[in-house]
Amino acid sequence: MNSTTEPTRPDRIGVLFVCLGNICRSPLAEGIFIHLARERGLLDRFDIDSCGTGAWHVGHDADSRSIRVAAKYAITLAHEARQLEPHSDFARFHLLLPMDRSNMRGVLAAGSRYAVNPGRVRLMRSFDPTHLATAEIPEVPDPYEGADDGFERVFHMLHRACGGLLDRLSTPNGLDSIVNH
Repeated sequence: MNSTTEPTRPDRIGVLFVCLGNICRSPLAEGIFIHLARERGLLDRFDIDSCGTGAWHVGHDADSRSIRVAAKYAITLAHEARQLEPHSDFARFHLLLPMDRSNMRGVLAAGSRYAVNPGRVRLMRSFDPTHLATAEIPEVPDPYEGADDGFERVFHMLHRACGGLLDRLSTPNGLDSIVNH
């Protein structure tokens, strides 16, 4: 990592979605964000990826239930699970967006070794416009152990949050307003 806390690719905004195993929530968020950015003609402004804090599913496809719910909304998940790589990920991505507080603690702990600005790590649902006025930012629950309808609920949470994130990043000084908030 370079001596600053800023990513090395200033030409595009790096966005990394993070969950536990990188097969359910974070690949779904990645796919939704790519889809929305493409629809708005903004895809070339971003470097987008996802990862997990754990290594259990490294090399696997996204969970079939995530693939199925994404396909229902014409979103393709082309994905191979990977684990957070602190040295390269903090150098590459401007924003790291964990799905829950447990993963946020893991990302912040990994980032502390690299003097990463903690403002670059934000809970995913902090961009959900339905929760902007609430004091406590809700988490994106892990649907892995639950019924299939949990994936549908998670999809809608992530769709709102990805739309809100894209809205914020599309404004003048959008990234700075997020990181320095």
